[in-house]
Amino acid sequence: MKQKLAKILPIVKAGYDWKYCSIGGVTRVSIESGDDIAHLGELDEKMWTVLSCPVKGLEFDERTLSLMDSDHDGRIRVQEVIAAAQWLCRVLVDANLLLQGAAELALADINIEDVDGKELREMAKHILETLEKSCNTLTIADLDEYRKIVDERIRADFESRGPAAVEQPYGEHTDALVEAVEALRDKINDHFLRCRLVRYDEGSAAVLDMSVERLGTISQNNLAACADELATYPLARADKEDVLHLDGNINPVWQAAVDKLRQTMADAQIANATTLSEAQWCELRDKLEAYSKAKAEAAAEHQKALDEALAAELAVSTPIEKLLFLHRDFYRLLHNYVIMSDFYSTDHKAIFQAGKLYVDQRCCELCLRVADMSKHADTMASLSGMYLIYCNCTSKVKNATMDIVAVLTDGDVDDLRVGKNALFYDRNGQDWDATITKIVDNPISIRQAFWSPYRKFGNWVSEKITKSAADKENKQFEDMTSKADAATNDLTAKPEGADAKANEKKAQVFDIAKFAGIFAAIGLALGAIGGVLATLGGFVVTKWYNIILLIAAAVIIVSGPSMFLAWIKLRKRNLGPVLNANGWAVNSKIKVNVRFGATLTGLAQYPKLVLDDPFADKKTPTWRKWLYGILAVLVVVFAILFFTKSLPWQKEDATPVEEELIEEAPAAEIPADTVAAVVEVTPEVVPAE
Repeated sequence: MKQKLAKILPIVKAGYDWKYCSIGGVTRVSIESGDDIAHLGELDEKMWTVLSCPVKGLEFDERTLSLMDSDHDGRIRVQEVIAAAQWLCRVLVDANLLLQGAAELALADINIEDVDGKELREMAKHILETLEKSCNTLTIADLDEYRKIVDERIRADFESRGPAAVEQPYGEHTDALVEAVEALRDKINDHFLRCRLVRYDEGSAAVLDMSVERLGTISQNNLAACADELATYPLARADKEDVLHLDGNINPVWQAAVDKLRQTMADAQIANATTLSEAQWCELRDKLEAYSKAKAEAAAEHQKALDEALAAELAVSTPIEKLLFLHRDFYRLLHNYVIMSDFYSTDHKAIFQAGKLYVDQRCCELCLRVADMSKHADTMASLSGMYLIYCNCTSKVKNATMDIVAVLTDGDVDDLRVGKNALFYDRNGQDWDATITKIVDNPISIRQAFWSPYRKFGNWVSEKITKSAADKENKQFEDMTSKADAATNDLTAKPEGADAKANEKKAQVFDIAKFAGIFAAIGLALGAIGGVLATLGGFVVTKWYNIILLIAAAVIIVSGPSMFLAWIKLRKRNLGPVLNANGWAVNSKIKVNVRFGATLTGLAQYPKLVLDDPFADKKTPTWRKWLYGILAVLVVVFAILFFTKSLPWQKEDATPVEEELIEEAPAAEIPADTVAAVVEVTPEVVPAE
C-alpha cells in the first residue's frame, strides 16, 4: 500500500515555488523532484522538520552520514544537508536520479561539464580498469574491492623496501645480543649495584647476599614450583670485585639466560666472553639501547610513510565513495529529515525505528535505541504524552547489550510492570532478550481511560485488604511463637485467667479496628459519589428514566475526568520529545494520533472458536450472569435512591415535618424558624413553692 498524502498545494512566493502537503496532521514541505532538492538552500530553516540528527545509533548507513559530516562533530545539521544537495546537483547530469535511490551509478550520469564531476568520472573509470571490468556502472562493492587491492599493493611495496637500514654495532649478531641483554638487564644492573654497596661497606655483604632464612621458608616445598620466588634472589654473590663471572656460580633460575648471553657474546667475538665487568656491561648495554632506539625510529618512519600512502589513496577515492553513498541514500534521508514521511508510511520504516518489541500479547512497532537511559527517561521523553516502555536488551549471539524505548499505543496495561521479560527483534531480524526497566505512564486510549478509575480503585481496595490480612497473619504467627517461647522458658510467665482473655480481646479489637478503617474508607469514597449525586439537583426520583439519568451521571462523574484528560493527551501525543531526548533537534511536531497509533501496536487476534478444554474454568451459566447483573443494578438503584432521599420511608419522614412547619408558621412577619429558635433557647420557668 502506497503512502497516502493530502493533496499538494503550490504556494507562490518570491523565489522558488514550493509545494506543501499534510503528513501526520502537520503541514510540511513536499520534496518530489530534483528541482526541489536543488533549491533546498532556499527553504526557510523554520520549515524543516529536523534541524540536526546524530550520525550513530540510526537504522541508516553510518558511512553515508559520516561522509556528510563535514565538521566531524557526530551530527548532521541543515547546512550540511544543503551542501550535500548542492554538490550532488552539480556532479550529476540529472538530480531526479536521486529519487530512485539506486545502488548502481552509471558513468554516463556523472556530469563531466563540472570540474568535480570530470574528476569523479575519471576516478570511476580507473576503478573499473583496475578491477578489469568492462561495464559502465559502478557499485559500492566495486569500490570496496578496489580499495582492498590498492591497500594490498601499497603494503606489499612498503614491506619489500622495509624500514631504513640502521648500523649494527655487533654485526649480524646485534639483534640476538639485544634479546639476550634485555632478558638480563634488570638482574645484571642489580648485581653491580650490590657490588658497589659491598665496596662501600664490606659488612653489608651478608645482608645483600641470599638469605638462608628466606630460603628455609620454602625449602620444604617443591622448589621446581617455586621458580618465581627463586627468581627474586640475587643473580650472583656480591663481592668487592667489579666482575661478573658468567661461567661461575649463578642463580639456577637465571642460568639459562646467562649461558645464552655468554654464547651470543662469544659469537659476536667480544673479548673475554666468560667475564663481564661493570664498564664492559655499561658499554654493551648503551650501544644496544642506541641501536634499538634508532631501529624503532626507522620502523616508525616507515609506518608513518605507509599510513600516509594509504590515507592519500583513500582521499583520492573518497569523493567517488561519497557520490555512490549519497546517490543511494540521500533521498531517503530527506524523507526522514525534511518531511518525516517515512514514519507515516506503511511501506517504509523511519531511520530511528530500531525494530519490534513483543510483550504481553502485543507487538510494538515503534521502538528506538537509547544512548543514555537516565537522560532519556528523566527529561524530554516524559513530555511526549505517550506510554513508554524502557527495556534493556541482550544478545548472546552478538555478545552485546543495548537499551531501547518502545511506544505502546493500543491495548491495556494490566500486566505490564518493571522486570517483565519480553523479546525484541532488530531491523535485521536478530532476536534480543529484553527486560522492562522503566515505564512512563500515559493514556493509551479513551476506552482504557474509561475503566482506569475503577481499576485503580479496585487495586487500592485489593492492596489494602491483602496488606491487612498479611499483617494479621504475621501478628498471629508472632503471638503464637512468642507464647510458645514463653511457655517453654517460663511456665509462670503466661497470663492467667482474665488477663489472658483481656489480651486476646485487645488483639481482636485491634484487628477489627484495622478492617473497620478499610471499609470506612471505602464507604467514604462511595458516600462522596452519592453526595455528588444528591447535589445534582436535589430532586426526588419520581420517574423510572431518572434512575437511568442518575446512573449515567455517576459514570460521567467517575470516568469523565479521566476520559477528558486522556482525550487531551491523546490529541497532543508527540514523538518529537522522544527524539529530542535521543540527540535529535526536532523542529516540528511529529503527532501520533489515535488512528495512526493503532497501526503502531499490533494486538493478538484469535478466531472465535468453540474448543473443548477439560482444564478450562467452567463458564458461568447465562441465567446466573443475568442474576448477577440484575443484583448489581438493584444495588446501584438502591444507592441512588438512598442518597437522593427518594425511598418511601424517607418521603414519609419528610412530609409531616414540612406540613407542621407550614401550619405552625404565624401570620406575623417573624419567620417560623426564628420563633422555633427562640422557643428552644428560652429556659423553662419553675414556679416558686
